[in-house]
Amino acid sequence: MTPGNELLFLALGGSGEIGMNVNLYGCRGKWLMVDCGVTFGGAEYPGVDIILPDLQFIEERLDDLLGIVLTHGHEDHIGALPYFAADLGVPLYATPFTAGLIHEKLEEEGIADKVKLHVVRDEEPFAIGDFTIRYVPLAHSIPEGNALLIETPHGNIFHTGDWKIDEEPGLGSPSTSEELTAIGDGGVLALVCDSTNAFNPEASGSEGAVRDGLDKVIGEAKGRVLVTTFASNAARLQTLGEVAEDTGRRLCLAGRSLERITRVAKASGYLRDFPETIDFETAMRLPPSQVLIVATGGQGEPRAALSRIAEGNHPIKLGAGDLVVFSSRQIPGNEVAIGRIMNALATMDCTIVTDRQAFVHVSGHPGRPELVEMYGWIRPRILLPVHGEVRHIHEQARLGLASGIPMAVNQVNGDIVRLAPGKPETIGHAHAGRLVLDGDVILPADGATISERRRLSLYGQISVAVAVDGAGRMIGSPQIRTQGVPVEEDREPFLDEACDAAAAAVAADDRGGDALREAVRLAVRRTATRWTGKKPIVDVLIVEA
Repeated sequence: MTPGNELLFLALGGSGEIGMNVNLYGCRGKWLMVDCGVTFGGAEYPGVDIILPDLQFIEERLDDLLGIVLTHGHEDHIGALPYFAADLGVPLYATPFTAGLIHEKLEEEGIADKVKLHVVRDEEPFAIGDFTIRYVPLAHSIPEGNALLIETPHGNIFHTGDWKIDEEPGLGSPSTSEELTAIGDGGVLALVCDSTNAFNPEASGSEGAVRDGLDKVIGEAKGRVLVTTFASNAARLQTLGEVAEDTGRRLCLAGRSLERITRVAKASGYLRDFPETIDFETAMRLPPSQVLIVATGGQGEPRAALSRIAEGNHPIKLGAGDLVVFSSRQIPGNEVAIGRIMNALATMDCTIVTDRQAFVHVSGHPGRPELVEMYGWIRPRILLPVHGEVRHIHEQARLGLASGIPMAVNQVNGDIVRLAPGKPETIGHAHAGRLVLDGDVILPADGATISERRRLSLYGQISVAVAVDGAGRMIGSPQIRTQGVPVEEDREPFLDEACDAAAAAVAADDRGGDALREAVRLAVRRTATRWTGKKPIVDVLIVEA
């Protein structure tokens, strides 16, 4: 579909899910992309860490893509750029801190010289085709969280990105209510708005209040203290630096992503008063009451610093009397992984504190009172909820309508929504799937490779090798190997019976080739099913001597 004299919206990620945000605006034959993020793999994608959006729709229309504007530096908004930016071949636009993170990613991938990255250093509007864009600073859990005011021939769009209301944000200066009201006074066709906390009845809270909570918890601790938080939350890093000084502790950072965020933040003018950090050896040599460790891995990531510390495979060691503070929100789906780490820490006799026990974290997304305030400032004709699962999107739509917004549109990835002219409506559907980064290879998330891996993880695998002579008679005995098939104590009797079944299939079948291979496969699988109740994958090799 090519947009005509109209304004279209299409999400290829981030609508109907939390994460992997990719949004397209179409007008007069051209498309503008806002954000290009990733999400992270779970048990449904064995062996996969990163999930990428499938950009087939826009890849088939590259001549019509004008550029990519990035709202802020979180992985679910910029993480896919190293894999797609060079092939998309359009300029990127970002504010300095976000641009710094993007540049490091492009350099790591070896494509920094192939991608044009525009650093937008002020809030002056800039034009991309028929779109005129202005960054509007909002508070979030990372420096330079921004909304976008997108002016189009059909009206203005206010695209919030991720945001919250915070009178004490720690870093940065978000727009005031007066500034946002002035945007509303100028007329806004559609508010495209973060839905993550649409069910939360309370406001998200202030970073300034978190400092007080952390001061109290850490000030009362007698041993080492480890705080885990999102590496990208530079405002929390600033807070923890202040807490370290408040409580007389030296600061130690554990995690490459923390070091990268700190480096880019300082280069962008943030964390200027951040205390000097110490290395692992010094942290372990100092008296425990003088150490504050900040570590990645609060979501249970197996290779992150906290996981390695919990397993005892890290230079930082914890034990009885030490305190671990989870200064982050538990992302749905990570409960089991986080619980595993907490249990390992409890086994070490560490004390664990989360935001359920003390005020040690605030969300970076708006609760219902904040959403209602934004509606009053911006006063859009249309509300388009994004950045949420279906239930979050529908709940925000209900809230917006109840708060006086005339129209709201529920949409999910792939829905092509015409915002103007006329009444907003869904006019079509585009392909909006998922890809996986498997090692160094990008594959369809539900393609043959991942489907086979799921089957292997569920059922196990059996390899059978049979040698036959020119007349089709078996030579020697079949050779069978198993992986992940639940036969342990009875392994040898099972293998004997499976070999007999394979031999019988060869003796009974004179067709040879693929037909013989299939007969052996079925015979061995039937044996496995009889023994285990499972239907493992059976691979057969026929060797003709």
